[in-house]
Amino acid sequence: MRRLFPVTDQTVPAEDRAEERAAEDREWTLDELADAYAYPSAVRAGAGPWLRANMVSTLDGAAQHDGRSQTVSSAADMRIFGTLRGLADVVVVGAETVRLEGYRPARAREVFATRRAAAGQGPAPAIAVVSAGLRLDFSLPLFSEPSVPTLLITGAEAPAAGIRAAEKAGVEVVIAGEGPGVDVAAAVRALAERGLVRLLTEGGPRLLGQFVAAGLLDEMCLTVSPVLTAGYAQRVVGGPGPAVPERFALVSLLEQDGFLFTRYRRV
Repeated sequence: MRRLFPVTDQTVPAEDRAEERAAEDREWTLDELADAYAYPSAVRAGAGPWLRANMVSTLDGAAQHDGRSQTVSSAADMRIFGTLRGLADVVVVGAETVRLEGYRPARAREVFATRRAAAGQGPAPAIAVVSAGLRLDFSLPLFSEPSVPTLLITGAEAPAAGIRAAEKAGVEVVIAGEGPGVDVAAAVRALAERGLVRLLTEGGPRLLGQFVAAGLLDEMCLTVSPVLTAGYAQRVVGGPGPAVPERFALVSLLEQDGFLFTRYRRV
């Protein structure tokens, strides 16, 4: 990452802005990024769960190209991706995204070790997979070789054979919802009851849409990729929306090589 800097206050005189930009025209360390993306202090003080999303979108609103998000991402985007994981208690992800993106267990990273220990966190975040149909390969490393046990969130009427297969593989099954599908509000509560209050979701769009429709999303970290893809790719958020659109406020804006790294919080 060659250049990553905060957008400066436009009320500052131009010559002072130039000095500020020159000072920040360098690679930010992961520790600096962790400070910039820290969860709110109220969450750390036990005020309850905080759900943050991290997604990437092209200029024309596509969340992926050829079925994967990496093709519209960048090295700087992946640094922020890793930082957000380094701060989270748990990464919540939909089953389809696990299949398409080839998810692997989150790994412990030395750069975040002291910070996580001070926050009472384990060395790496857990991965929580949300699935109704349980059409998952439980022999994959995400389930069979995690440093932190992977969680499987499903409904009470999910296929019994799938639940047995998950439990046989050592996966902890979390029931959140009375039907075959997942009640996302119940899922957030169940994770919080396990002490997992710093939540990060990486989608996919349908799961994120459920969080938005339920009014559960506290923060959106959205990378705007400077590419056009056309086609029929999904948006960042999919599915039915809330009756009234929710307003979010811009918290920070970073830029590198034409990629914009935005961060919004619910008003």
